[in-house]
Amino acid sequence: MRPRLIMVLAVAAIISGGVLLVPATYAKLATIPGPTDSASATPATQRPALTPPPPTLAAAPVSVPVDGSVAWALLDRESGRIAGSANSATSTNSTESMIKVWIVADFLRRTAEANKKPSDERLEQASQAIRYSSNDPAEALYNAGGRTAVIRRMIVQCRLTGTRLGTVPGYAGWWSFTEMTAQDAVRMGECVKNGRAAGPKWTGWLLNEMRNVWGTTAKEDQRETREGGRWGIIDGLPKEILDREPVSIKNGWTSLVYDVNWHVNCLAITSNWVLAVQVRYPDKRGLDYGAGVCASVAAQLVTPQPGAALKVPRPLTGG
Repeated sequence: MRPRLIMVLAVAAIISGGVLLVPATYAKLATIPGPTDSASATPATQRPALTPPPPTLAAAPVSVPVDGSVAWALLDRESGRIAGSANSATSTNSTESMIKVWIVADFLRRTAEANKKPSDERLEQASQAIRYSSNDPAEALYNAGGRTAVIRRMIVQCRLTGTRLGTVPGYAGWWSFTEMTAQDAVRMGECVKNGRAAGPKWTGWLLNEMRNVWGTTAKEDQRETREGGRWGIIDGLPKEILDREPVSIKNGWTSLVYDVNWHVNCLAITSNWVLAVQVRYPDKRGLDYGAGVCASVAAQLVTPQPGAALKVPRPLTGG
């Protein structure tokens, strides 16, 4: 290329104002070999392959058509920032079994604070409430904690701003009808992860129980004494995330007679982020529908997206 032509192209680039920025994580700006150093330039075939950063969840646009309503919130644990749907701070859903993680945490923390050790029976109740989402064990711990006092402590301890006791006629004081926003759900999850919920002695135990949640959405796993709850957000996460960091989950779900709708909540906690998805939709669509919405939201927040190509500048050559 002749020197005059190079000058014209340079001026054109400045006038156009085009700037190409490449993140340092992906690539360093290449040095354009000049007339005296072109022979020492590294051939493209010998350049090391670019390695993308490991996938994680990060704020991104989410589009999930729903026959009903959906709200989601994602907390970045490093920055403390919460991203989410436009209604994540205002729309509430009944928590259903998702709140069992707090009921268990509250019991364990208060027991330790009293310098006591939970009995084998109580510890088994705590495990059953998390792993198998069993209602009777959760109810026993809820009663032991003073019923609605348990919810009030959660609001204070986890600094919740959009949570209130349920107001469904005939169901006053039921833990399952506690109303909570998606943003408060991730705050509750962070409260569990950072140890404020269960305290230093029991936080690790609780998170491990949440990693061992049992069962699917299949009818044979939805029993009276144990209900399958291993679905939702984890089904939208790539293997790279599941293999790299433990994911603790607790879902909540019920088809309610009073409004003929499914109320589905999904919560997942890792060392880097906390994600909550809340869905409400017609009863006729079944549990798989809500589980799929939770998975879809999670999949759309994976960064970088699977198969995304790294964009790097092509090397310029003289001639």
